Amino acid sequence: MDNRPRNSIAMLAVCAVVTALAVLPRAQAAEAYPAKPIRLLVGFPPGGANDLVARAIATRLSPRLGQQVIVENRAGASGNIATELAARAAPDGYTMLLASVASFAMSPALLGKVPFDPINDFAPVTQAALVTSLLSVHPSMPARSVKQLVALAKRQPGKINYATPGAGSIAHLTSELFWNTAGVKLNHVPYKGGGPAVVDVVAGHVECMFSLISTQTPHVRSGRLRALAVSSAKRSSALPEVPTIAESGYAGFEASGWLGLVFPTRTPLAIVDRMQRETVAVLNMREIQTQLENVGLDPEPSNPAAFHALIKADHARWDKVVREAGLRTQ
Repeated sequence: MDNRPRNSIAMLAVCAVVTALAVLPRAQAAEAYPAKPIRLLVGFPPGGANDLVARAIATRLSPRLGQQVIVENRAGASGNIATELAARAAPDGYTMLLASVASFAMSPALLGKVPFDPINDFAPVTQAALVTSLLSVHPSMPARSVKQLVALAKRQPGKINYATPGAGSIAHLTSELFWNTAGVKLNHVPYKGGGPAVVDVVAGHVECMFSLISTQTPHVRSGRLRALAVSSAKRSSALPEVPTIAESGYAGFEASGWLGLVFPTRTPLAIVDRMQRETVAVLNMREIQTQLENVGLDPEPSNPAAFHALIKADHARWDKVVREAGLRTQ
């Protein structure tokens, strides 16, 4: 009697059992996750938009996960230090990164090479927020509009300084794109985050700044900064009286960024999905939406596939902008 068909069925059954046994520990681990605190790396210092978003999310995630989510600020190199640390971390779900368009698209475009692959070294979880840059000046400056600032810069080429949260940041690339569009030259003064930058502009040490609207809104409302324009396609709900750069005489100009959560690549899918569900639930809380909107950040939850597509698209977009504007660092 030929036993080959029966043997084949037996072999398939054995393979199925082996596969199930191999998958079971992963499934059980995902169900038990998290079993210890999770660190959330932030590439910028306290006081800026990145830190604000990270802490807002972490505070609400902790009780939902049953473990503390600890924000760890590893500032420097426009977020690249924290991004490299996250890329090299164990893919076990206990290290997350608050990713930004600065380190995932703009910095690679400016530098040409970074010590991580923004497309392949990470497992996207969800986009968290849209971010807008604000152009403002110290109240002692005579410019009360974008056109007046540009005219002043043309009369005094190379004599006006502007601050940003750092070289390669959203604000830096947005500002260079705008100065190039307007045909003026200002001196770049990079800081290690939006908080330190705004302190020096408020103190009058630097004449103007391009930085995220979230770090400047309180100072604009108190009169310590004069807002000229936002870089987004539409006005910000935080400062609705401030026009866009496009409305200020530069039709078609638009430059916005984003923040979101990622894990190192190869993090188990079940963990990524769990974190995505919990984070989206947090971002849909009315209190969180109000908190972010009040400082000019628009909550924008998504899913891993959509966030990955956004990362790829902006990586290509800003590389093209940098090449065409001749901004790439040699």
